[in-house]
Amino acid sequence: MMITEEEVIKAHRIWGDTLVEIGKLYLEKKDYRTAAEKMVAELYGYDERTVLFKPTKASELPFRTTKEGAISYFVGGNDDYPEDIGFALQPITEVNFKDAAIAISENEAVSMGHYFFTNLAGEHLKVEFTMVFYRAINGNLKLWLHHSSFPFVP
Repeated sequence: MMITEEEVIKAHRIWGDTLVEIGKLYLEKKDYRTAAEKMVAELYGYDERTVLFKPTKASELPFRTTKEGAISYFVGGNDDYPEDIGFALQPITEVNFKDAAIAISENEAVSMGHYFFTNLAGEHLKVEFTMVFYRAINGNLKLWLHHSSFPFVP
């Protein structure tokens, strides 16, 4: 079944809402790590194929090709990734996507644009992203490529 633009937009919303939820759980001193593990399992295709993930705030180990590396980026606590302080633990109250374009082929959908992260102080962080989705075995969209970086500053 061909992927639709609506499915990609829904996948963006789920990704952002889940990131916000992990931060809430952290602030409430609840089980945020399990939520992050679930996020990575449900939204990234690590259990089905190779995943290429380049997080925004990773420089020492900038490429996360394992599920453990992705989880560490979002919530830290993994000695193999000492730079990770947990992107989701710097609580975000909202994530808004602004796609430059969504391109759909038979088996994949590519989205590229900006996402805006709002923190607890109401400040907005503008980040560029590219996400490539495929239809997983369970029928849901999952990421197999996620590149995120800060805009170029001349």
